[in-house]
Amino acid sequence: MKKLILASSSPRRAELLKQIGLDFEIITGNVDETPLPGLHPPKLVEYLAGKKAAAVARELQEGLVIAADTVVVWQGQVLGKPRCGDDAFAMLSRLQGSAHEVFTGVALIDARSGQALVEHEQTRVFFRAVEEEEISRYVASGEPLDKAGAYGVQGLAAIFIERLEGCYTNVVGLPLARLSLMLKEFGFNVL
Repeated sequence: MKKLILASSSPRRAELLKQIGLDFEIITGNVDETPLPGLHPPKLVEYLAGKKAAAVARELQEGLVIAADTVVVWQGQVLGKPRCGDDAFAMLSRLQGSAHEVFTGVALIDARSGQALVEHEQTRVFFRAVEEEEISRYVASGEPLDKAGAYGVQGLAAIFIERLEGCYTNVVGLPLARLSLMLKEFGFNVL
């Protein structure tokens, strides 16, 4: 069986891989995540995930490298990770009482052969109306500061979410159903 490498320092992505029983190593590369201008969200996350996977795969002799990139899109505007608490508050104020899209690009590269596969997943998320005081308390918790769109569906922000249309683990940061199908194309079966 091929060795798996997660090219991400995200504890959420690591936890998702552990959840489905995968044994993997974490190796991160130094990648400039500045988006190319004009890329639509699906292409943007695919581009960045591919760039992250390639940076790590170049340094290895073997193994399947998994990388991902997630963005939140509200009314056509890409919301990345907030720069500070005020930025997180502004993002959450936009999201409350409306729907938005979460896109995650997933890249898989065989370090030995160079074979690569890059895809994306899209999920629609519906936030309930949230009071400013709730947003302030959530921002003060520190949870939103390292997450695209300034929230974590698997944490405290779960109380803001009325429903999802699509893959839940995509919103966490790694769509497991899609990843398992991609791994299968490389001859790696999760089950």
